[in-house]
Amino acid sequence: MSKIRFTKMHGCGNDYIYVDTSRFPIEDPSGMAIRWSDRHKGIGSDGLVLIGASPVEEADFSMRIFNADGSEAMMCGNASRCIGKYVFERGLTRKTEIRLWTRSGVKLLRLHVVANQVESVTVDMGEPRLTDPAQFRPMLDLPAGTFVSMGNPHYVIFTDDVDQVERRGQQLEYHPAFPQRCNIEFAHVVGTCPDATDAICIRTRVWERGSGITQACGTGACATTVAACLTGHASRRCAIEMDGGTLCIDWRRSDNHLYMTGPAAFVFNGEIEI
Repeated sequence: MSKIRFTKMHGCGNDYIYVDTSRFPIEDPSGMAIRWSDRHKGIGSDGLVLIGASPVEEADFSMRIFNADGSEAMMCGNASRCIGKYVFERGLTRKTEIRLWTRSGVKLLRLHVVANQVESVTVDMGEPRLTDPAQFRPMLDLPAGTFVSMGNPHYVIFTDDVDQVERRGQQLEYHPAFPQRCNIEFAHVVGTCPDATDAICIRTRVWERGSGITQACGTGACATTVAACLTGHASRRCAIEMDGGTLCIDWRRSDNHLYMTGPAAFVFNGEIEI
């Protein structure tokens, strides 16, 4: 029996277990994600994130994400920010601009460092896709919403009752309209942000594919911003208020990319036997 050292981190409450696979290779990440994510019998998390060497020259590090049910995710904005903080503060790099390989492409992380500590991270989340026949098939019995792919599929529903995520999230994740299952967001426009910027505050609750209700979802915040713009609820700058905190999203006209800024935090370090 061997021991694995891990770090628990969260981005706005979206918590994952992080393992540096250059030191501790994981042979069965899907199985370990299921076992370790259990909040009663394991470490407790929304999933497992593996930090490793990049398989391509264009990136500095790689990220693989396994949800609490063992399924592998394409991308996670909150996990990306946490990796930026991890590799900088653990001395794996001195760069403040990091290119991270993910299953949905290479993402650029800009670290905002104060006194050698990463206070927040801006992630270039890339361009949204509004149609994807492999992941979305419109159906008459599907509630009115907007499909947005951020490398992973999202369906955003604007409503006065965001708490319906608790009773409808799982049903919609497995709806026949989504052959590969889907992340579901319920969103409500709050109004102009009180900090006098032109950003619009949107209260959003999310059901993540493979994890259920989570405190926050970076790609979900981006998808909500896109959906809000397309449906006339907001402009291109939004503050997405999720259960665990707020993510600032800027959908820039210059390159059509979404830029997400938010915090990342260490929770604790540990060691577990496998």
